[in-house]
Amino acid sequence: MNEPVLLVIAHGSRDPRHARTVHALVERVRSMRPGLRVETGFLDFNVPSVHGVLQSLDGDGVRDVVALPLLLTRAFHAKADIPAVLRQAPSRLRIRQADVLGPSPLLRAALERRLYEAGLTPADKSSTGVVLASAGSTDPEAIAVIAAIAREWRHTGWCAVRPAFASASLPRTEDAVAELRALGCARVAVAPYVLAPGFLPDRIARGAAGADVLADVLGPAPEVARVLLERYDAARRPALTALGA
Repeated sequence: MNEPVLLVIAHGSRDPRHARTVHALVERVRSMRPGLRVETGFLDFNVPSVHGVLQSLDGDGVRDVVALPLLLTRAFHAKADIPAVLRQAPSRLRIRQADVLGPSPLLRAALERRLYEAGLTPADKSSTGVVLASAGSTDPEAIAVIAAIAREWRHTGWCAVRPAFASASLPRTEDAVAELRALGCARVAVAPYVLAPGFLPDRIARGAAGADVLADVLGPAPEVARVLLERYDAARRPALTALGA
């Protein structure tokens, strides 16, 4: 049986760094699963569009697709935008929508990777406060997930971990940095919980001006690529089970 095509659905951005980072992540996924066809479609700003990729797959004779939202939380895009686009797909395509990437222990490992790449070491954990800085959302479920990740991450040895948001919610990154300073953490690090550069990640970076360390976005970290493949495998598993695989 042919494996379903993996269609990675990214938000898109006017910032060219966004698409470059998405493509780098997809290339890493391809390198980790040779033979798997992986395509990328964007909801806005960039090409190819999700609709265009679906039309192309149909023209190629593809029949099974796993559509994977390149999102860290289940907010509006995952609940409304992406299902709406998929409903417009050619009728011959069988499409399963995979879960969003987060939360996952692998993403937390990717966050720590980026902090260590920015200059911290495991020995710094007990004296370092971390701001878990996400893009933000008006969706209460998404905000609750970010807060839960911060609480869980705190229990792995950091001095403290505080969530922050670049839009829609509070506190802002700069306010969380100030709070960790007031708590007495010897150093403060900002860990962007975002996948690619763009307008909101830049706002996070500006808010990190008072921190000692600013990590890079998650981007094509190997842990992120592994999460994509985990979500793909989970989405295709019901069909495999039905076939007795």
